[in-house]
Amino acid sequence: MQRFYIKSGNSLKGALTVDTAKNALLPILAASIMVEGEVTILKATRYSDIDAMCDILSYLGAVIKWQEDTLIIDGSGINGSDITLSQSSKLRASIFALGPLLARQKIAKVAYPGGCDIGVRPIDIHISGLKAMGAHIIEKNGFIYANGKNMKGGDIALSFPSVGATENLMMAAVLTKGKTRLFNVAKEPEIVDLQAFLNSCGAKISGAGSDCITIEGVKRLNKKVTYQAISDRIITGTHLLACAMCGGKITLNNVNPSHNDALISYLRKSACQLDIKNDKITMKSQGRLKSFGEVETATYPGVPTDLQAQIMALQCISEGSCMIVENLFESRFKHVPELIKLGGDIRCKNNICFISGKEKLYGATVLAKDLRGGAGLVLAGLVADGYTTVEGIGYIDRGYYKLENQLRLLGADITREEF
Repeated sequence: MQRFYIKSGNSLKGALTVDTAKNALLPILAASIMVEGEVTILKATRYSDIDAMCDILSYLGAVIKWQEDTLIIDGSGINGSDITLSQSSKLRASIFALGPLLARQKIAKVAYPGGCDIGVRPIDIHISGLKAMGAHIIEKNGFIYANGKNMKGGDIALSFPSVGATENLMMAAVLTKGKTRLFNVAKEPEIVDLQAFLNSCGAKISGAGSDCITIEGVKRLNKKVTYQAISDRIITGTHLLACAMCGGKITLNNVNPSHNDALISYLRKSACQLDIKNDKITMKSQGRLKSFGEVETATYPGVPTDLQAQIMALQCISEGSCMIVENLFESRFKHVPELIKLGGDIRCKNNICFISGKEKLYGATVLAKDLRGGAGLVLAGLVADGYTTVEGIGYIDRGYYKLENQLRLLGADITREEF
């Protein structure tokens, strides 16, 4: 068991290079199932979720090698088509393997996925899309049994622009005969990145980032490919919000500023100073900031639900009141009772939270109950008077690689300890 021990009072300063995006790496790793050769991923950040996906690939027959931050996947020996319950329970993204397995093996048996408990997050959009492509699917005893021998291209409209379903159907269509057009798809940068990776493998995909993605089926993918994923926009946003709360001046390198346009707009309105040049953001924060007023999470390019908890932490100490509306996941307020322990003035009803900013928070022992909520608690701990202990940090490790090291590099007083 590990926890973070945080002493408040330090402003942040210095520079940090942002890691590659977990939510880009996971579908890329799943897509490597379809490459009957060697995939080399450069600057691959070793989040615990990435290790879990590598375990799945190894179980299917791939050979995994790490050379410092380079990940090499040799999929020539993949012969499996099932993913166990224990593997799926650790990782929501295990469902990403369903489409690639159907494309390569034509059959798949996948247990229902686990991951952070932030809501129902149904996979019916994945299933209905694959069925529309001709896959025969039976859901029984906690498993999805799928046969893709009769799959073919066609026009498919998603009932909701689900990121996971968009990516899964893209991958399933790559080796499926004919043209597939996906409508009402998600537009997140990670989907554009997946398209770029698959095209570098020999796929024929266009339209990612728009409402419609077109996939021309190919017979096989290249035997060898090298790729580097985009940087993590949620980590970028987390550090910007940390600086907003603590005060100071930081520079974030290896970023795509446009991926955080919604957050940057709010930060500027709250009196933060931001200088943006190419792949670099420099931000200065001084004094107590103004409340954001009203924030609603939305699909890209709106405010990401993955930054909702961190934004709430900032609003707890901002001047004025804020209303946060969570539109994507019904159980994504589990950090609220923990923020209240730190002194936050928060009232919630259904999917809406009302936050009255206070001048101070106070240190306490709190528990991370999911990945992004845990990050929000760490940010609150950086400014809460005295000492704050954040337990349950295994969740945080799923999407932040050694977060304590990153924050210490910027001047925060935070350590990881066993207990």
